[in-house]
Amino acid sequence: MKAEPVWAMGLMSGTSMDGVDAALIRTDGESVLELGPAHSAPYAPEVQARFRALLTEAQRLPVNGPLPNEFRAMEAESTASHAAAVSALISKSGLQPKDIVVIGYHGQTILHRPADRQTLQIGSGAALAKASGIAVVNDFRSADVRAGGQGAPLVPLYHQALVKGLRAKDPIAVLNIGGVANVTYVAPDGILLAFDTGPGNALIDDWARQNTGRGVDLDGKLASLGRVDNARLKAMLAKDWFAKPGPKSLDRLDFTLDAVTGLSPEDGAATLTAFTAATVAEAIQHFPERPERWIVCGGGRRNPVLMAMLRRTLGNNVQSAEDVGWRGDDLEAEAFAFLAVRAMRGLPLSLPTTTGVPKPLTGGVLHPAR
Repeated sequence: MKAEPVWAMGLMSGTSMDGVDAALIRTDGESVLELGPAHSAPYAPEVQARFRALLTEAQRLPVNGPLPNEFRAMEAESTASHAAAVSALISKSGLQPKDIVVIGYHGQTILHRPADRQTLQIGSGAALAKASGIAVVNDFRSADVRAGGQGAPLVPLYHQALVKGLRAKDPIAVLNIGGVANVTYVAPDGILLAFDTGPGNALIDDWARQNTGRGVDLDGKLASLGRVDNARLKAMLAKDWFAKPGPKSLDRLDFTLDAVTGLSPEDGAATLTAFTAATVAEAIQHFPERPERWIVCGGGRRNPVLMAMLRRTLGNNVQSAEDVGWRGDDLEAEAFAFLAVRAMRGLPLSLPTTTGVPKPLTGGVLHPAR
């Protein structure tokens, strides 16, 4: 029997660590019936700095060991930020907490080591359920990783639901460029493939922060003034990881700025931007056939230099999410609302072709409303 659609809220704080995105959708976990309002709450620079410090500290954590006090303190602060975003979005929506069946709470990824069967997203689902009065599903990735999957990307089933609405006759690639970039290949015959392609905005942001004091190359202006160092770009692309077929996933710190050390701020930005575009092009070798078009979401679509490079490497069939009526800034938050409803229904969140899990697998941890 088909489930009734419900209002669900999704919360996402991605690998760019720039803030909390919240979105409401009405869904049955299989189709998207309605998009509600969305809300974004940027992190203050000092909060972003503390999160970045935790990334480095997390590399020294023992596998499945207890979290040190500084991680617990940051988790409490992050949960409070998400609770504030929930409250703000409810006020904007005109709904009451009782009208929202579940919140999908991704949390902030601090560590992702699927080879060690470990992934860590800090954020207390129980505390958020208590603060909001709404049931919360969190810890979306752990079940997949424990079962031998990559634990990422998890958005592909939502991409597939959105692509169905386009009634495409040929394969479509949905490219999400956050801190790390990932792609979903959706074919009309039902084939669904997904994997991380490489760094998205993370290295570009780190380079801008290091060289300009600003944590983003706004509008690609720094890169637009530089020249790509092709020798360094070729060396960066020589990493075996790119030839490996999916499913595969990355940690935020799997790539560093070492390869562009010594370049001018402008040339470094241009080379790193070209690196992100080139790694996306490398992904094509792992598809059954070339996509008919690419739909780009995430913060990277706002970088005109990066988008121009993508069009040069992929062709002129590169569109932004808004070109097809999607919300590029809110799509991942929407996805975790969708996944929360699937989790409540016991439906799969990941597949062998999206994360490498042995069989379709549900996941998440439910915290009832209190």
